[in-house]
Amino acid sequence: MKGKNSIIYIKKRLDEEAKKRNNADEVSVDKLDPILVAHRYKDPTISLICALFAYGNVKQIVKFLDSLDFSLLQKSDDEIKEALKNHYYRFQKSEDVIALFIALKRLNETTTLEEVFVDAYNTNSNVIDGINALIEMLISLYPHSTQGYNFLTSKVTTKTKGAGALKRWMMFLRWMVREDNIDMGLWSDVSKKDLIMPLDTHTFNVSKKLGLLQRKTYDLQAAIELTETLRGFDKEDPLKYDFALYRIGQEKII
Repeated sequence: MKGKNSIIYIKKRLDEEAKKRNNADEVSVDKLDPILVAHRYKDPTISLICALFAYGNVKQIVKFLDSLDFSLLQKSDDEIKEALKNHYYRFQKSEDVIALFIALKRLNETTTLEEVFVDAYNTNSNVIDGINALIEMLISLYPHSTQGYNFLTSKVTTKTKGAGALKRWMMFLRWMVREDNIDMGLWSDVSKKDLIMPLDTHTFNVSKKLGLLQRKTYDLQAAIELTETLRGFDKEDPLKYDFALYRIGQEKII
């Protein structure tokens, strides 16, 4: 699909899908999504845990998240280690799950996720700077490096081409910054126009099919380029199309 008329049609279709998908029924037991667990608590730290473990089969993701006792985030290191010694998920062993809980617990004892993020983000209104600051903070608070843990938290990103798309971090930010019937809007000092698409294989493939994305490489640069295209549809809120694109791909509508 090429040309002005097709772009107008695609925008119209996406606007319709975004409006249709913006209802609480889109996140339910019948339509599982990790945000379902995050919604129960409406807490940034718990939401981040839900987002970082959001890879793989959605039923298994939700099952694992349901098995976690989030009150451990207020407990001692020893209590966390004891309670989570048998918890693991795909690439993450129990030591990795424990490391994340202890790092987040320590962070919340002196500051907040939002404060760390916003302090770095404010310099250039760049969400990647904010994510890097959070990753660096987690590493400094509880130094732990394994293949599984590094995959879970991601590494500091200094380039966009060839870099991981930071999909789970970008999804967490969407939950925190946007506010509608899906996203929680728990943070007020980040502009939704600065968000970057949480690019997964569904949105990547659907976006290429629709002509919204020309880049062939699945990386952070592709996420940025797709976001730029969607800013042409809504410059103040490009990520309002994210859930619609995701469901279109997941449900094989296109």
